[in-house]
Amino acid sequence: MDPEEPQPGTERSLGLLASVRQFAATIVAVAYTRIELITTEVEEELQRSVIILLWSILALFFGALSVLMVAVTLLVIFWDEHRTLVATLITFAFVSITVVMAFLARGYLKSKPRFMAASLEELKRDRAALERRR
Repeated sequence: MDPEEPQPGTERSLGLLASVRQFAATIVAVAYTRIELITTEVEEELQRSVIILLWSILALFFGALSVLMVAVTLLVIFWDEHRTLVATLITFAFVSITVVMAFLARGYLKSKPRFMAASLEELKRDRAALERRR
């Protein structure tokens, strides 16, 4: 027997081992890609949330100051004649605006895309592709 000639069954086991290694490398590459995607989505969501939070805090602060100044101005203007009526109308306006804003915020939260939706969709496609290969 020639020493350079492969033993029977050795060639097959090397091919099987190479296939297993290639399959493992593919799984690792897919997992790495998905983890990168998840990481990117988390970073984007955090940045978006921080920016929205900062702008919201500033808008609320200056909005509250503006509304307070308008209310005080109206009370000063109508102090002698109809201060109770004006105070009641201002209170009603504040409550109405609060209710409308609460409903708008609730609607925004419900319409917001699901957290990490793109990553979940990719994982579903990967699972479906693996199931088709079986």
